[in-house]
Amino acid sequence: MRILVLGAAGQVGFELARSLAGIGEILTADRVADATLGVTLAIDIGDLHSLRERIIALAPQVIVNAAAYTAVDQAEDEPILADRINHQALIILGAAALELGALLVHYSTDYVFAGDGVAPYLEDHPAAPQSVYGSSKLAGEQALAASGCAYVLLRTAWVYAARGRNFLLTMLRVAALRDELTVVDDQLGCPTTARFLADTTATMVRRWLDTPVDERAALQGACHVVSEGQVSWCGFAREIIALAFDLGLLPKLTQVRAIGTGDYPAKAKRPAYSVLDTQRLRARFAITPPLWTVGVQQTLLELAQARQSLLNVGFEVNRC
Repeated sequence: MRILVLGAAGQVGFELARSLAGIGEILTADRVADATLGVTLAIDIGDLHSLRERIIALAPQVIVNAAAYTAVDQAEDEPILADRINHQALIILGAAALELGALLVHYSTDYVFAGDGVAPYLEDHPAAPQSVYGSSKLAGEQALAASGCAYVLLRTAWVYAARGRNFLLTMLRVAALRDELTVVDDQLGCPTTARFLADTTATMVRRWLDTPVDERAALQGACHVVSEGQVSWCGFAREIIALAFDLGLLPKLTQVRAIGTGDYPAKAKRPAYSVLDTQRLRARFAITPPLWTVGVQQTLLELAQARQSLLNVGFEVNRC
């Protein structure tokens, strides 16, 4: 069983290499091969001329696409590039998966919805993206569905990890330098760890492979994968900083002041309500998402343990 992970240098891709390892041979790819990041192949999904040829030559039975254009504000100025990576590449990946008879796993976003709801969004809720980024991701979803290949589409939101570029790490970095932060308090969502997303992906892939071919259609399509519960960005920041201080990751308890979206202007419009319903995930794959606070605790503990390991190494070196 050969599994190709695209976007393997990112926070989700890094976790996927770990989560999928027990299923089969894992091929990790990103724009640049980098052994220090565990990336063995150079495949740029934005290079539309060579993408199909590279995929076909590797002949994977499962393709997991964790590569994406995710610079939400920058996409407003780079719509062509965002569309190439988030949409046009999916046309090619879908066609390659169909030709190979492979399963294609792809990730999308809460930004495909308008964000003006008051109840968690179901998978089949009408899409109405409010940004270039959201529109490019929706176009990618539509291209995937139209390709005819076997696929599972995972919509997620507010993803973070102990590495990469994300909200949690940004809060830790800024909180270490300031006595007070201002964070938007009128946007609600479901903070979700890259590790939970990757572990869920592995469960889905195993389930797919263990299911008779003529029964796999019931597993196909979109599925929301986010943590349980909801919180504002401000509430998320307060949880991060309070626990990080308790764990010794921050030298002081930085105060977090709530502000409105209008007080923090941005090029791209953000959804005010990004909560996704996970009943399909529970029913179809028997996966129960953890509370979002559990993910924060686990991620900060990972960071604290990593810091302690570095301190211990430094102690040993100095003692010698």
